[in-house]
Amino acid sequence: MLKTKAYAAQSATSSLALFEVDRREVGAHDFLIDIAYCGICHSDLHQVRNEWGNSLYPMVPGHEIVGRVARVGERVERFRPGDLAGVGCMVDSCRTCHSCGRDLEQYCDQGAAFTYNSTEMDRKTRTYGGYSSGIVVDERFALKVPEGMDLASAAPLLCAGITTYSPLRRWRVERGQRVGVVGLGGLGHMAVKLAASMGAEVTLLSTSRGKETDARRLGAHEFALSSEEATFKRLAGRLDLIVDTVSARHDVEKYLRLLRVDGTMVLLGVPPPPLPGASGSFRRPRATRTTPGAWPCTTRAPCG
Repeated sequence: MLKTKAYAAQSATSSLALFEVDRREVGAHDFLIDIAYCGICHSDLHQVRNEWGNSLYPMVPGHEIVGRVARVGERVERFRPGDLAGVGCMVDSCRTCHSCGRDLEQYCDQGAAFTYNSTEMDRKTRTYGGYSSGIVVDERFALKVPEGMDLASAAPLLCAGITTYSPLRRWRVERGQRVGVVGLGGLGHMAVKLAASMGAEVTLLSTSRGKETDARRLGAHEFALSSEEATFKRLAGRLDLIVDTVSARHDVEKYLRLLRVDGTMVLLGVPPPPLPGASGSFRRPRATRTTPGAWPCTTRAPCG
């Protein structure tokens, strides 16, 4: 086993403190990453504080991992020592079910192995995340990071980036569409930048007027205060897609009224108590869809 320094929470009320974890030896298809940066995701806080009720301690958080390859297994094909690599929310899956066969390992029928607060597929060996000096991972569950890319900026792409990019691609956002982004936090700022880069007309909805300058700098074409009822009257039926990134309880049904016919709302935030109506119990406008987590942000997956 490889002794690895890390920062861990010992309970829902303790601070992160130095800890040592055992990483497995580098197998034939594995490689060892010397971690340079690990992003801080809001779900790390949810998990550390056991706000989703499924936390395992001691816990080493972190699933936005970038660093350099230090050692590779004999059958590794895509990586060489010295390469830059990234690891996101998952580190394994069954690889044989229908979902895995379609490269949708996040929906693995047996349940994917997540980067931390989870177990390997043997359902016994604990996984520990990127708040550590190194990690051993199968090459199938790692990404190449381009040389010259700022690693501190690259790290959040491994969760906040893919969590927002996925629904924008899934619903084929393009020039001429109107996209609403709810919240301008870690996920929201990525959604604004990505949707604007795809040519969409982006409206940022926030409870704070202080977010307007940053929203427009990141590419938003319009800013609206969600704390004002007039906003929901003015924008009613205007948006093709809403990306809701808020991780606190809020009234989802109000935002549904902003969608055009056959519009789509994607819920990416995972508040500690489930959102009212997120399970489908509310009445929705005709021909409107809600998609809870195009990238699987559930209580099992440490996303956004």
